[in-house]
Amino acid sequence: MAGGISIGCVEWTPPADLNLLRTFLAVYRAGSFTAAAPCLGLSQPSVTTQVRALERHVGRALFTRLPRGVQPTPFAHDLAARVGDPLDALTGEGGTQPGRTSPIHLGGPSELLCVRVLPALAGLIADGVQLRVTQGLTETLLEDLRDGRHDLVIATRRPRGTALPSVPLSDEEYVLIVAPAWTPHLKAEQDLATGLRRVPLVSYSEDMPIVRRYWRTVLGRPSPPGQPGLTVPNLHAVVSAVSAGAGYSVVSRSICEEHLRDGRLIMLGAPAEPPLNTYFLVHRPGSESNPDVLRVREALTRAARADWNLSLLK
Repeated sequence: MAGGISIGCVEWTPPADLNLLRTFLAVYRAGSFTAAAPCLGLSQPSVTTQVRALERHVGRALFTRLPRGVQPTPFAHDLAARVGDPLDALTGEGGTQPGRTSPIHLGGPSELLCVRVLPALAGLIADGVQLRVTQGLTETLLEDLRDGRHDLVIATRRPRGTALPSVPLSDEEYVLIVAPAWTPHLKAEQDLATGLRRVPLVSYSEDMPIVRRYWRTVLGRPSPPGQPGLTVPNLHAVVSAVSAGAGYSVVSRSICEEHLRDGRLIMLGAPAEPPLNTYFLVHRPGSESNPDVLRVREALTRAARADWNLSLLK
């Protein structure tokens, strides 16, 4: 790495202390000073000091400080692309060397992971990719992504700001489901909303966010009457309880497709524009240095195009 380096219109000489570049790459790949520190065996203030020293050396800002983590500047992206591979070769680090990869940390909603994501990635696991999967709520997963704990997150909303790059992955349709035994009670009423008042509601939370949205956008009522007859921990438990006759609910189509096909559940109504939820694939800046991250991203987008409901990428 001796001699000058040209980045855009800027000519500069690498610093004598290559540890400054090593620290820069760690922050770039981890997404924050805090997450980079344990990887380097340094304190967070030491990481900050070294990055600031490199910024003075190159005469450019490398990161924009955010409430959580940092956002690389365009110059930082170019610098990482130029020095990453040579520095990894010198230090024996990084994920871009042939045969050197590390486990991919992926987070997302429990139901989507089980029904869509893991089947889409099974072939990669058999091919040697190491995957560490975490289920959770979008807000928590995105916070962990900013702190460098995940490489990829499938989120139920687009992250605010531009620090975390994201792309729409797929749309998920919400459907109103009930066991066949309840259909006589529903048919006895003039409209579906009135009939549903006679059927217990099953929900995964007291707030009933999915159900309330369905009532508002499809049934034209502000919310279902009363409280749920049954609350359970997740949407898989909702499907199980509704199939057994506990009542009705609103869930994503993907987790109840098998039950609809074999008649354990029926779908009520056929709205012209059913409620949709968009999933976003979010990656941590710098995580692309591990080639297996790219393989996982490609496998997920390919599966969304081919198999997932109403993919935005078709």
